[in-house]
Amino acid sequence: MRGGSDLGARLRRWLDPRYAWTRGTHNLGLKVLALGVSVTLWVVATTDRRANVEQGFNVPVSVRDTTGGGEEKRATSNLSPSSVRVTLWGRPDRLRELQPENIEAVVDVTGVPEGSFTQPVTVTAPSGTEVRRQTPSRVQGFLDTQVTRTLPVTLGVASPPEASVPRYVVSPAEAQVSGPGRVVSTVTRVVTSPVALSAGAEREVPLVALDEAGLPVEGVKARPSTVTVRRLDTGELPVKTVRVVLNEPPATLRVTSVSVQPSTVRVVAAPELLGRLREVAGVVTYRVGTYTAPVNLSIPAGAQALETVSVRLTVERVTPTSPAP
Repeated sequence: MRGGSDLGARLRRWLDPRYAWTRGTHNLGLKVLALGVSVTLWVVATTDRRANVEQGFNVPVSVRDTTGGGEEKRATSNLSPSSVRVTLWGRPDRLRELQPENIEAVVDVTGVPEGSFTQPVTVTAPSGTEVRRQTPSRVQGFLDTQVTRTLPVTLGVASPPEASVPRYVVSPAEAQVSGPGRVVSTVTRVVTSPVALSAGAEREVPLVALDEAGLPVEGVKARPSTVTVRRLDTGELPVKTVRVVLNEPPATLRVTSVSVQPSTVRVVAAPELLGRLREVAGVVTYRVGTYTAPVNLSIPAGAQALETVSVRLTVERVTPTSPAP
C-alpha cells in the first residue's frame, strides 16, 4: 500500500506545472548537448543508406541447363520475354558504372522435359547493390534437342560494274549451323553479308542463316561466324552491254505483247570486236497464244554473252482479208 501511495504522490508532483518546469530545465545544457550528439550520430550512421537511389535495367535472360551433367545437348528457343526489367538499389556512382550485361538474370531448365516451359528467373545483383524489383518473374520458352547441320556458304556480293566480270573464292566453303532442332530445320542456306571488293582484295565478312523466304533465322549459331572472301580477277575485262533484238514473226502471226528479260546483255570479246557490236540478234519460235520462251542469242564468234534471255509473248493469228469484188 505504501508503494502505491508513493507512485501517486510522484504523479501528482509531475502534474504540477512549476515542478515539471523545474525538473525539465535542470541541467538543460547537458540535455541539449546529449540530444545533439544523438542526432549527429544518427545522421553519420545513415548517410550512406539515405544517399542510395534506385535505377532500372533491361537485363537479357540467359539459360542454364546442366541436365545429364551438361553432357546432354539441348537448346532453347522462343524465349519470351528475352529480357527482364530489374530495379537495383545502391549508390548513384555504383549504379552509373553498371551495364545490363553486368547483371545476371538466369532461367534454369535443368531437368525440365523437352517442349514448352515456364520457369522463374533468378537475378543476381552486382556487389554494392540490391535487387528491389524484377518484371516479369517468370519466362516462357521451348526446349529442344540441339542439332548441327553443315551447309555450303553462298556468296553475297554487291552488283559489279558493267565493264567487269569479277571472280571470287570463299574460305572456308562450308559452315555449321547449330541450335534447337525445330529452328535449325528452317535454315535453307548460309550466305555472306553483301560485300564489294576491288580487284585482288579480300575481306572477312559475317555469315547469315536464311530461311526459304530469304529471311534471317534467329536463335542459331554459325561456326565459323565469319569467312574470308577474296576476289581473284586482277581488274576489268573487255565487256560491253548491248540490246537484244528479236527476229520478226511469220507473216501469218502478229505479236500483240512482248517483254524481253533482260532487254540487254553483257558481252565479253576482244576490244576491236566489241567496238563493232551494237546489238545482239535473238531468235525465238513464234506460235499462237500467251507464253514465255527462251531466246537463242546469235553471238559473233570469239564473243560470249554473260546472261540468258527469255521473252514473254502474246501472239495471235492474222486473219486473211478477202479480195474486194
